[in-house]
Amino acid sequence: MGRSPLPLGAFAALPRVGGGPPHSPVRFALAVAASAASLLAVTAAAGPVGARETGRTEAPVASSSPVTDVAESVVRVRVPLPASAGPHPEACDWLSYLRFRHKDGPAASADADRILVAQPGILEGAGAFDSVARNTVSAAAERGKHIEFWALDRRSNCLEDGTGIQAGLRAGNAHLAIDYYYRQKEVDGRKFAGYQTNDQVKWLQSVGLEQTVRDQYDLMVRELPDPAARNRKMMCGGHSLGGVLTAFFAEWDFDGDHSTTGDAGYEQCSGYFALDTRISTALPGFGGDFPEDWIPLLKFGAGAVQAGLESGAIPRALSAPAVVNTETMNLLGIAGLAARLDPGGVSDLATYVPSSFNTDSTYRILFSKDYPTFLTGSPTVKDFRFSNAAALGGLLDDNSQPLAFMQASLGFWDGGKIVDKEFPAPNDLAGIGLGGLSRLLGTEKKAIPDEPRGPLYTWRNFDRVGAPDDPVYKAEDGTPFTSADKEVTDIAELARSLSEHPLDFTEHYFPTRMVTDIALAAAPGIADDAVHEDGVTANPTLNLEAEGGLGGDPQPGDVVAPGYQHIDVLTASAVQNGGRPEPVSANLAAFAAR
Repeated sequence: MGRSPLPLGAFAALPRVGGGPPHSPVRFALAVAASAASLLAVTAAAGPVGARETGRTEAPVASSSPVTDVAESVVRVRVPLPASAGPHPEACDWLSYLRFRHKDGPAASADADRILVAQPGILEGAGAFDSVARNTVSAAAERGKHIEFWALDRRSNCLEDGTGIQAGLRAGNAHLAIDYYYRQKEVDGRKFAGYQTNDQVKWLQSVGLEQTVRDQYDLMVRELPDPAARNRKMMCGGHSLGGVLTAFFAEWDFDGDHSTTGDAGYEQCSGYFALDTRISTALPGFGGDFPEDWIPLLKFGAGAVQAGLESGAIPRALSAPAVVNTETMNLLGIAGLAARLDPGGVSDLATYVPSSFNTDSTYRILFSKDYPTFLTGSPTVKDFRFSNAAALGGLLDDNSQPLAFMQASLGFWDGGKIVDKEFPAPNDLAGIGLGGLSRLLGTEKKAIPDEPRGPLYTWRNFDRVGAPDDPVYKAEDGTPFTSADKEVTDIAELARSLSEHPLDFTEHYFPTRMVTDIALAAAPGIADDAVHEDGVTANPTLNLEAEGGLGGDPQPGDVVAPGYQHIDVLTASAVQNGGRPEPVSANLAAFAAR
């Protein structure tokens, strides 16, 4: 079948959970960057609140979103794992999603005009769709259509513990979250059990491609039992890896009888939508051929990979020693909480969180100005004063975060001297013949504060870039680091999305089996039921790409959002600079309303 969906570079070199540091700091930094980039590139009509005994619950979610005409709820449906998965927490026998609908729309999903079902990208949870879901539902209502947006949470997210962040949100105190996760303090009578080890998540070796697409099918069937209604009302899609999973879903035969098509994935959808991705089982931009050298173990075949997962030699959840792992994904939520509660307050994330190899290495990689700074470890992030908003911007903005698949266009630093960030790579990649690394590192120049023990660095939000009081910080080559037309996401909204939902923005335990299955899909026993290869073309598709993103080369008919990065297609503000409407949600709403 020649399948090849997502870049998994250096995956074989990823350490086991709890692994120690490598010997060379430079090799370590580059390995982390490569490993993280490889991760690039889840009852019938839904009514109000159900009883847990029925196998379905729904609870409203309070939100401070400025998009006030959209209601949100968290839905959980009991769909047990097969016995072959082995022992696992009871919570993992439930599938969950965030349901967004218009406040004036029907209470029952079966009565909605359309339902968009979205698979998250790698390392993403349902909360990542918050802004695009609200904006799309609201835009469709302006067209006279009441649609719903279901943001799926993959089954493995059952392992996450959001107690600390939710307690901090309720109390208005981010320290409560840090106390819970790092200082062994109880919250609501509960004590954090720690991050799950490789041995504790053994059951994840059974959660691969087949389980993931079947989870989506089972959830759609449970929530909308009428097959004709599913075929007419539901649209299937996703962000990043979600486009690949949607393609496999479209091809899958779910009843095991390949001669029938009523159960085929493509029959459950009336259309597809791709958010900075493609509805394709082949990797966009790589010619459809999977580079096996990126994962040497793949050369030994599916049997060797499965044996490695069963023995624990291969980590059952993707994890790098820093930047991309369970703990740092949770730290993003804590950073979002602090920026949500007190954006202008002085951040103590780097000091109140106890020091560890993971946190110290992560800060060192993300906040080193150049190689000498990285190698000597001086100055450290603790030598600078950041507002909470600036700390979050430094972690995820496209002028700071070095990994393209984690970048958003949030605004820019403010308050002091700013210089070029030349680590882990110089800004002039094209000038030194490394322009191809932009897929890994992004398209925008990187910048960093340069006054340790100096002023309080603050954050200039996306809609204040280019304002009369903007000092217009310039790079070493004399050009501005950014401009208003390159900034699209409100950092306050990102902070809210990271911290306000019962289903997280990030994904802490991404099953390794998922990516190895996709890479080895042509091998017997992996994707034997993905037989309807015309399924990806059976329905109309809307491709929504970020101009600086990872979706591949734009094709005629694609919508390309100017100034957007990979995460912006999910997080962009409903009103853009200059009063422009947000193009991703506007086009998605129009597509759904047809």
